Amino acid sequence: MGKLIATEFVSLDGVVEDPGGAEDFKHGGWSFNFDRGEDGDKFKLDETLASDALLLGRVTYEGFAEAWPQREGEFADKFNDMPKYVVSTTLEDPDWNNSTVISGNVTDEVAKLKKELDGEIVIHGSVQLVRSLMEDDLIDEYRLFIFPVVLGSGKRFFGSGTVPVALKQVESVTTGKG
Repeated sequence: MGKLIATEFVSLDGVVEDPGGAEDFKHGGWSFNFDRGEDGDKFKLDETLASDALLLGRVTYEGFAEAWPQREGEFADKFNDMPKYVVSTTLEDPDWNNSTVISGNVTDEVAKLKKELDGEIVIHGSVQLVRSLMEDDLIDEYRLFIFPVVLGSGKRFFGSGTVPVALKQVESVTTGKG
């Protein structure tokens, strides 16, 4: 049975919108204002190397599919080689190798995917997808990489309309300069 993990870059005020700066958000790229340090880089590398598959929304998938195939190194090799599942009703023929489109009932398809795959299925970003799966109690673990910044506006991880969910903190690690 697979374990579904949502990993997110989050500001102190809960904003997850455009941490990498590829979208048209006025605060886009906010995560690059911070050095996450060697320990933060190691955390993200270890997380990626432990992943057995990626599950992404279409927007995140398209950004990753544009960026990662041209990159090299341990992180990029893992991203490029592992199975990728993209939830979309518009994408039909994904170019990034080992990619499969999920276009039917997302809840049923992801529940089936969790049963079929062993290991960690990791969702990076893809907040709309995460919220949908959160409503159906399909996410097993949340990894929130919290940055010491208040943005004041933008799409929030636990936004208006989020279903109540009880969480248990398992671990907390400070990386970089806080």
